[in-house]
Amino acid sequence: MTNFNIIWTKVDEAPALATYSLLPVVKAYTKACNIEVTCKDISLVGRIIANFPDNLTKDQKIEDALSQLGELAKMPEANIIKLPNISASIPQLQEAITELQGKGYNIPDYPEEPKNDAEKQLQARFSKVLGSAVNPVLREGNSDRRAAASVKKFAQKHTHKMMKPWPANGSKTRVAHMNSGDFYGSEQSITMDKECHVKIEFVDTKGNSSILKDDITLLEGEVADTAVMSVAALRQFYEEQIDAAKKDDTLLSLHMKATMMKISDPVIFGHCVSVFYRETLEKHAEALKKIGANVNHGLADVLDKLNKLDADKKAEIEADIAAVYENRPKLAMVDSRKGITNLHVPNNIIVDASMPNVIRDGGKMWNIDDKLQDTVAMIPDRSYATMYQQIIENCQKHGQFDPATMGSVSNVGLMAQKAEEYGSHGKTFEASADGTIRVVDADGTVVMAQPVQNGDIFRMCQVKDAPIRNWVELTVTRAKAAGVPAIFWLDENRAHDAQIIKKVNEYLPQHDTTGLEIHIMKPTEAMQFSLDRIRKGQDTISVTGNVLRDYLTDLFPILELGTSARMLSIVPLMNGGGLFETGAGGSAPKHVQQFLKEGHLRWDSLGEYCALVPSFELIAQKTDSEQATILAETLSKAISTYLENAKSPSRKVNEIDNRTSTFYLTMYWAQALAAQDKDKSLQSIFANIAKQLEENEDTINQQMLAAQGKPADIGGYYLPDPKLAAIKMRPSKVFNDIIDAV
Repeated sequence: MTNFNIIWTKVDEAPALATYSLLPVVKAYTKACNIEVTCKDISLVGRIIANFPDNLTKDQKIEDALSQLGELAKMPEANIIKLPNISASIPQLQEAITELQGKGYNIPDYPEEPKNDAEKQLQARFSKVLGSAVNPVLREGNSDRRAAASVKKFAQKHTHKMMKPWPANGSKTRVAHMNSGDFYGSEQSITMDKECHVKIEFVDTKGNSSILKDDITLLEGEVADTAVMSVAALRQFYEEQIDAAKKDDTLLSLHMKATMMKISDPVIFGHCVSVFYRETLEKHAEALKKIGANVNHGLADVLDKLNKLDADKKAEIEADIAAVYENRPKLAMVDSRKGITNLHVPNNIIVDASMPNVIRDGGKMWNIDDKLQDTVAMIPDRSYATMYQQIIENCQKHGQFDPATMGSVSNVGLMAQKAEEYGSHGKTFEASADGTIRVVDADGTVVMAQPVQNGDIFRMCQVKDAPIRNWVELTVTRAKAAGVPAIFWLDENRAHDAQIIKKVNEYLPQHDTTGLEIHIMKPTEAMQFSLDRIRKGQDTISVTGNVLRDYLTDLFPILELGTSARMLSIVPLMNGGGLFETGAGGSAPKHVQQFLKEGHLRWDSLGEYCALVPSFELIAQKTDSEQATILAETLSKAISTYLENAKSPSRKVNEIDNRTSTFYLTMYWAQALAAQDKDKSLQSIFANIAKQLEENEDTINQQMLAAQGKPADIGGYYLPDPKLAAIKMRPSKVFNDIIDAV
């Protein structure tokens, strides 16, 4: 592999479809500069297939691209363009398996409730595919996420139209969180004074012990945490908020991260479902147990499993479920036309995307009548719920934000080497009985211990010292470059944050911070500080841990830009390479549904366009390649032209969609390459290409539009047929011929 190699990730849903259109252009343009772009499959089905080679024919087997890229990310030559992939929930995993089986892949069914050791091993094997299986492997660096200057400038000049006013007559909307019994309240945290190996074990009330996880390495300087969510306190919290929402005549909504936090959050979600529908679920508990209904998968799983019952029993339970709504508050809806509620499927409403929409929509969510209504937004754990309440109170006092004048909040995020909560899946457990879950070292010394009751959720998290040092260094670098305040969002009253604060205070003085404004504030104070600046049109850098990185880099961009998919997401890898992420894929399923129905793909590939710029810059930096510099400079100009000329995809069929957008980006890029005079060879090549694209603009547009307005058959959802997908995503023969001839 040379330094001129870029890895482009094959992923899922809308960004995967868009790749069929964009990647041929990228390969053609970079080929002229001796840069090779290689595609690696880290999609959900790709991960499944790679994990079960022993079940497949020779032609069906594929390489384990994720593991390969994980190793590459540790090398200085790494240059990876990472598109948003599915962080699969169990229902999504099951759908993907069914599709693969239907195409002749001998993939076993996922065992929801393992009955023997073989099924337990199979479940563990599938766990490598579920949830945030990709990001912790690739993220060997911390995150630098911000809006590109051209994108922010365009957003202020051409503001998005999605912001709704906060009601002048007052808003009942609030964030509800637990005040005790949550992860925040129970958290213990220590910094290791030497390297050691530990295990997690459960000890019951009679002193019997069993190992939950063995051979965990903790390095010197590493911060380790344990915390417990009390199920009894959680269920009481849900009961109280259900009653309060009913009394206040607001919607009730639950905001979780069930796909990322794949062990803890589905369970927390399931308890909400079981409390809300308690009377019906308890009345029919025996029947529901027999058919395998699992509330952790949402109400949809219960309704689906009812098909296993006889018609009379099914109708009886459905009637009892319907009766629940008479005595409960109205639920926030995902799709009121189809009766899909906030509690239907765990991955339908994801906190980092759903809470910004509450702010954007004037503190409201959609009700059963397809109207916006105030809501009680339940975020059970206090660790980050409070900062959402802070922004709600700010809007209730000062009104809606104005995208034309508001400042930006960029982010430096601590995420390298599986840092913090997102690395905790393999160390998260439901207590099987009353007792204690404890972390014990090789000498038998108890490092940390948490009392638990049956069903409580225990988790252990780690963050290594090297990523923290790098995070502090990156913060100083960004503060110098941006010339704005940088705020560490850390709460001295939270055990984990208290340990991180000690390290920040130790490592900051090792850098030249002359003239920089750097603060440490707890999330509520940091939010208020940032909001005060936002309303003055001033920018701020948020410096956060991994979960808050995820939340804030959706929250502020959705308000500023209308979407987080337009953010520049750079991950300077710790060993010298670069990972360039292209935005959020939360809306990707809806985009695919529209494409399959109407042949219109509204996915905006601006994130991919923007990610290529620093990717080329990295090549230029490492190889002194003037051509790579030219590619970066001209693509940046093309992006500005693309935005100024309003060539982003429309939401409506028979208007510009992703394919036409990519054509215009391609033409503007060729024009910029033709206009530069640093490299006469490139100028000559792309002057001809630009001329052809300009002369054929009308024909290409007509061919692109002609592909819309009818269903699109791509041969699958999780595993589309490559030939069919390419045909649908490259419908202009004229455009294809020009690009393929470069």
